[in-house]
Amino acid sequence: MNVSLTPDLERQIEERVASGRYGSPSEVMREALHLLFRYDEERAHGIELLNERIDEGLAQLDRGEGVPGDEARRLVVKGR
Repeated sequence: MNVSLTPDLERQIEERVASGRYGSPSEVMREALHLLFRYDEERAHGIELLNERIDEGLAQLDRGEGVPGDEARRLVVKGR
């Protein structure tokens, strides 16, 4: 696999290898990709949780458990 990088990205990779933290540009790229994939998974999980909370809120509204907007704002301001 060949990957084209901008000159700035190449420079940043070279700096990290020169710092001694990484042994090669490949190590930098592997760690970068590992972090990207972990970020993507965590983001997807966060979106899933948010959708669950939205569904829960909508179900509460369907059951008549909603709070009028002005009351909700007061609760938020009080920190409840």
